[in-house]
Amino acid sequence: MKRALATVSISGTLQEKFRAVARAGFDGVEIFENDLTQFDGTPSDVRKMAEDLGLEIIALQPFRDFEAMPEPWRKQNFYRAQRKFELMHELGTRRMLICSNVSPHVIDDRDRAAADLNELAELARQEGFTLGYEALAWGRYVADYDVAWDIVKRADHPNLGIILDSFHMFARGCTLDCLRDEIPVDKIALVQVADAPRLQMEVLHYSRHFRCFPGQGDLPVAEFVQCLRDKGFDDYLSHEIFNDEFRASSPLEKAVDGMRSLIWLEEQTSAQQQAEPEITDVEFIEFAVEGESGEELIGLLQRLGFRETHRHRSKNVSLMRQGDINLVLNREPQSQAHEHYQAHGVSVCALALATTDLAQTLARADRYRCNRFANQAGPGELNIPAIRGIGDSLVYFVERRGKFRFFDIDFVPVEPDASPDAGLQRIDHVGQTVSNTDFLSAAFFYKSLFDFEIEASTDLPDIYGLVVSRVASSRNGRVRIPINMTAAREASAQRFISKSKGSGVQQIAFSCEDIFAAAETVGADNLLPVPQNYYRDLDARFALEPELLERLQSMNLLYDRNDDGEFFHFYTREVHGVFFEVVQRVGGYNRYGEANAHIRLAAQAREYCREGDL
Repeated sequence: MKRALATVSISGTLQEKFRAVARAGFDGVEIFENDLTQFDGTPSDVRKMAEDLGLEIIALQPFRDFEAMPEPWRKQNFYRAQRKFELMHELGTRRMLICSNVSPHVIDDRDRAAADLNELAELARQEGFTLGYEALAWGRYVADYDVAWDIVKRADHPNLGIILDSFHMFARGCTLDCLRDEIPVDKIALVQVADAPRLQMEVLHYSRHFRCFPGQGDLPVAEFVQCLRDKGFDDYLSHEIFNDEFRASSPLEKAVDGMRSLIWLEEQTSAQQQAEPEITDVEFIEFAVEGESGEELIGLLQRLGFRETHRHRSKNVSLMRQGDINLVLNREPQSQAHEHYQAHGVSVCALALATTDLAQTLARADRYRCNRFANQAGPGELNIPAIRGIGDSLVYFVERRGKFRFFDIDFVPVEPDASPDAGLQRIDHVGQTVSNTDFLSAAFFYKSLFDFEIEASTDLPDIYGLVVSRVASSRNGRVRIPINMTAAREASAQRFISKSKGSGVQQIAFSCEDIFAAAETVGADNLLPVPQNYYRDLDARFALEPELLERLQSMNLLYDRNDDGEFFHFYTREVHGVFFEVVQRVGGYNRYGEANAHIRLAAQAREYCREGDL
């Protein structure tokens, strides 16, 4: 199928939208008429601009409130249509979208609507055009696509077809039965695909603010496209997205998201499903530091039991390890880490993920329009491939083979000091905080590129607003990335973005087998204080043994329990906006202690206030 995007879906001027659509790799573009009327050139200029960028203008839309109108509106509508036909000639497009009537004057008469559409389709035939009729989910008398199809059948004109929009269909609770059993493929004038979270609200507001790209929401868009493919449909799939976040974002970034969405849809509905590489673990986390700026961070890592075990052979890069946790500290002046430090200060600049097949992973990244990063490697050193990830960070890919790890080649062992570690074993999860405009994009990045599972969103109450979180997890469950955002200016997530000047890793959680020993090693001064009222509530909720409750309270530990097992955890104080968590999972507990999130958020807000930053 060919791929298109409606100009209404992204921000910017018409020129900026066209350039973004072309760079993202689309074949065509629908022109939303508001974009055209705002343009300060002629329609012929728009046509040339599209041709120069290799884009086909596949449709002009929308033509509103046309069918089944009494006089004098009916006469005015045909005059209006003729002027739009003139405009279409200048634009070089052959298709016009007509959406069902919402006017209070419209007549509830399907035969009258069909007659008007037939008459207009005959005029369109004389001009060499095709018309498509679409059921708006809030249409006055035509709101469902099966009703629109009934009117198209009654009109019975070769230049009139139906427009299918997945949002309008599923927002109304329609099934695919009519499409599957009745609508022939040659009567489909255009297909628009849009997803949305499942929300209960007035449908017009729902449509205007909450649409998203397929794969980013909850609607069965893949089933819709599968039905089209089964019928032999091979024309354009076009995005028509109304979303406040999209309109406040980079047009290129959102256009690339849209292209990834269509690639993902094609994969989901392909008759030949191919085996994809699997992401199996977090190989290392890389911090950007410089000079003495990272000493506070390094000091906290040392108190968490990490020790410098290796140094890079040719670069100012060191490795701190504990258990199977690898933390890279990059001070190299000629590096991506240095650029990241200049933009964001001391921060996480990269994640490295282990994959079962490096070549296939990179091929998939290319297929999904990911930007490769060219790493600088010295003679005999690993050239670890990377792509641009969330924010300005990188994602490296490592294929584990045999007994050798990345640090066995590029690093030289050093003798660590003899102080005890804290018993930390592996990276349990990595929390990334993003702006509200990037929340959907970040989750879909992991879903499309790595086939991660994306959980439904969870609301976390912050003292100064609401934080929304959803978790992306690898299929084997060993890579877990909570993604957080907020629209509240003073909430924890926004404070981090303000401090770090952009999206990034705010939280790193390590697992251990003895949470009490770990807390004792780290020391009470480094732990986030927990209010005493929390433990009274904990007692009421779980009726813990008094000795256990007292021990939890004395060490600022938090606790949760469900039918699968128990969860113990504590948080460190923030350093450069980043904080660490240590967790112990008992039994089959596989959550994140969400019931305690508001305690952590409140404690962090108090720390922030004490520092005089609020």
